[in-house]
Amino acid sequence: MAKYGKKSEELVERALRKMKRGTLKSGKKVVTSIKQAIAIGLSEARKIGAKVPKKSTKASKAKKKVASAKRKKVAAAKKRKVTAAKRKKALASKKQAAVKRKKTTAPKAKKKTVAARRKTRAKKAA
Repeated sequence: MAKYGKKSEELVERALRKMKRGTLKSGKKVVTSIKQAIAIGLSEARKIGAKVPKKSTKASKAKKKVASAKRKKVAAAKKRKVTAAKRKKALASKKQAAVKRKKTTAPKAKKKTVAARRKTRAKKAA
């Protein structure tokens, strides 16, 4: 379903043409901005009663701002979740690799403590 009616399109086009010619005025000044020309065309369409969406108010803008901030938060949380999962997976694969290395390498001989060495010396001497 279209947001704007045919009549409102015509009025916006007319306003844009006037702006390009330099005859569109807002108050006493000549309009040079395309956005301003579109706004003038839409306001004329509203006066006539053509199909045009309602003007956005400060409250609706604030709602949109809050909604977009909420969406950004959710997206960031989702991204954190994904990166945490990836990190977890990477750690698990590293642990598995370490376990495999342990199984394949021969066990190292344990170093004897000082007391154990003294005992073996005493036995050899006796």
